[in-house]
Amino acid sequence: MMKKVILASALTLAASSAFAAKDAGCGLGSMVFAEKEDAVSNILAATTNGTSGNQTFGMSTGTLGCSSNAMQELSLIKFMDSNMDRVAADMARGQGESLEGLAAIMAIEEQDKALFFKQTQQNFDRIFTRSDVTRSDVIEALGAVMRERTELAGYAPAV
Repeated sequence: MMKKVILASALTLAASSAFAAKDAGCGLGSMVFAEKEDAVSNILAATTNGTSGNQTFGMSTGTLGCSSNAMQELSLIKFMDSNMDRVAADMARGQGESLEGLAAIMAIEEQDKALFFKQTQQNFDRIFTRSDVTRSDVIEALGAVMRERTELAGYAPAV
């Protein structure tokens, strides 16, 4: 009976960690499994990060492979995962609720928002390069576009 409970718990934990299979984030698990890029290693890294509490510690202190702004980066990743289509539509228009949300997550100050909106609209084709673009590609391209403008470079994502 105990073996069944342990097996069920392990399977549940593995299934819930499967969503992190592409990006385990930072923490001890990510450091231990850094050299491996297979799905199982990423799941184990995410599970280690999440269950031991070291990821939260690392984000708070800037240790264990976490940058000091890791929470902001994680928020950006999660936001893009959930809102990429809406962000694309808003960027194409140069305004909108999702673009406002993106600016808020990136801590873009009020005086720089208009330029941010304009830059994303003018460079939409560089940010959303194809219909099946990934979240990572979008964030990377957005960062490159932002670094081209001195006023926005400091807000550019490091992801």
